[in-house]
Amino acid sequence: MIICIGAGPGHLDYLTRGGADLIAGADVVAGFDAVVDVVRPLLTTQTVITMGYRDQVEKLAGVAALHHAGKRCVVVFMGDVHFSGFQFLERVETACGHPVQTLPGISSAQVLASRTRVCFDETTFLTFHRRGDMAPFKAHLRDVLAAGRNAIVIPRPWDFMPGDVAAFLLGRGVSSAHRTEVWENLTRAEATWTGTLGELEGRTFSDMSILLIRALRPMPTGLEGEI
Repeated sequence: MIICIGAGPGHLDYLTRGGADLIAGADVVAGFDAVVDVVRPLLTTQTVITMGYRDQVEKLAGVAALHHAGKRCVVVFMGDVHFSGFQFLERVETACGHPVQTLPGISSAQVLASRTRVCFDETTFLTFHRRGDMAPFKAHLRDVLAAGRNAIVIPRPWDFMPGDVAAFLLGRGVSSAHRTEVWENLTRAEATWTGTLGELEGRTFSDMSILLIRALRPMPTGLEGEI
């Protein structure tokens, strides 16, 4: 068995019971250092393989070898595998030589939507936590706001952070009046910073940041006029 599990946005409260059971019952638990640290309270006798961006291919080859030797292997992802982990998932499958199972987790985008009371029907999620050409995704962000939707954005450390997102959008004619919030770690009761898109340009935040850009005008709820 090898399965990729979303471990939630940094706290065991957001790990599903099914995910916790699979991690506790695994022979091998692997992932980036910060993600493995989240699930360490569940670990006892498991072989633990941690990795960073530079050695992930080499370390995943070792995980794949253990999987093919019959070990029960879990690779943990921050948040949810399907929100911003597809490039890492592709690396896992390349190492193994076949598709692998995935188990969804709670993403930072879901937590942010809950904290800020925005509805995903009216909101688009975009992650820039990826390698490669980001131009199509940047254009999509601009179009999302032009369409009157909210945007939840995971920036990319360190070359497309919240201040850079604001600068890009302002440079493409997006209104500076969009109400904007930056949350760090999502463990605090309030946003780290709130203001307008125009006020965000040039501000700095940590790499554990997520951004909400609200539509200029809320969408109708469909309940207008009800008593």
